Amino acid sequence: MKPPQGKGARLTEGPVSKAIFSLMLPMMLGMLAIVVNNVAGAFFVARVSTEQLAAISFTFPVSFIVGAIAMSLGVGTSSVVSRLFGSGNRDEVKRITAHAMLLGVICGVVVLVIGLNTIDPLFRLLGANEKVLPFIHRYMQIYYWGGIFLVAPMIANSVLRASGDAKRPAMIMTTAAVLNVIIDPILIFGLFGFPRMEIEGAALGGVLANALTMCASAYFVMYRERLVDFGNLALDQLADSWRRILHVGLPSLTSSLVAPVTTAFITSQIATFGPESVAGFGMASRLEGLTILAMMALSAAMTPFVGQNFGAKRLDRVREGVNFAYRFSLMYGIGVAVFMQLFGGLITDLFGLEGQAKDTALLQMHIVPLSYMALGCAMTVNGALNALGKPMAAMWVSMSRTIAVYAPLAWVLSQFFGIIGIFIAAASANFISGGIGALWFRFALRDTMARQPPNPPAATSTETKAVEPGTAGQRA
Repeated sequence: MKPPQGKGARLTEGPVSKAIFSLMLPMMLGMLAIVVNNVAGAFFVARVSTEQLAAISFTFPVSFIVGAIAMSLGVGTSSVVSRLFGSGNRDEVKRITAHAMLLGVICGVVVLVIGLNTIDPLFRLLGANEKVLPFIHRYMQIYYWGGIFLVAPMIANSVLRASGDAKRPAMIMTTAAVLNVIIDPILIFGLFGFPRMEIEGAALGGVLANALTMCASAYFVMYRERLVDFGNLALDQLADSWRRILHVGLPSLTSSLVAPVTTAFITSQIATFGPESVAGFGMASRLEGLTILAMMALSAAMTPFVGQNFGAKRLDRVREGVNFAYRFSLMYGIGVAVFMQLFGGLITDLFGLEGQAKDTALLQMHIVPLSYMALGCAMTVNGALNALGKPMAAMWVSMSRTIAVYAPLAWVLSQFFGIIGIFIAAASANFISGGIGALWFRFALRDTMARQPPNPPAATSTETKAVEPGTAGQRA
């Protein structure tokens, strides 16, 4: 007998691979649009002056933190509502979504107030001098207002993806990025009769793009899908919703904030081998950011997929989906590693790297991608554990790679083997976290099956095999 599916539980039927790709590919497109948008913005500002480009560079850590806050609320909301979609509790989805968007606006206002009152001391602490600080001030005074418009669409898009619809969020993100690329040069250089705003134009362009994104996201989630209900704003209901969202969101935020700290430490270790090595490491790291976009999208796709099927008690599909993601990570990781081995030298030549910079970049491109298959497994498990409502486990899997292994091992191996030891440490950290993650998820799913036996699933595709009642837990 087929378990009952709730309206909006689009991911609990049909081929598992099709369901995951329907989420993953649009997410990847949206992420790529954001990357292109960020590069384009820096390019336009660089055409104005080096000082203003330096000012933009100083703002990246703060921008990352603001983005991490928005993303963590989105992850928390997606985890909660995807399970509700799977169980068919649409009224509860409406309540959680409304309360999540209210929480997002409150967080945006808090960031605005704190940010505007800490610009000078914060960026002096980050090393900005008196020459660059005025440009930072001009940029951040406008940028912080965009935080209000950033969090709400992140939450709304997460709800749409949790329902199984990843196309519209990707369309919204891509459209916003394109608009930003169009608006930026007009405001920065004062084209078509607009005043020349320079760095302030870059900030205002981002705020306007975020505002348009918020309007589009709110339209789809509130009026097209009718997934928001502000009728229940009782304090006890708000507290319950926020507790459930932050239960997943806060560990996700912690994991996000640990990553740049680890990167800063690794960069300081690379710097001991000279500025040319830092240049090569920077180029290779940016390339790595592009090559792992597919695995980042896969990880993001696992949260709504696992959440819906967990809510629908389709634990057989949860297991099958995670196994599919493991296989994809294996094949994709091997493909990237082979590509880097064959064409790494050509890529460094295209970037104009020479000497120590080229050698460093090649070391990273030849060693670290060998472990991408394991990194993909760790990222898959991270998204799946969040969906199961086990955010602390997801956080520890992430931190096992960064703080527990990568940073200390990089320091130790660099003392014995030089700069190559840092890249060996990176690959080792990926393998260790991938192994830990796979084992942790295996035990977590087995425990979940033991406590909540799934309903007998229907054979909805050639990929989904029927599971006998009482046998699923034995094969977890």
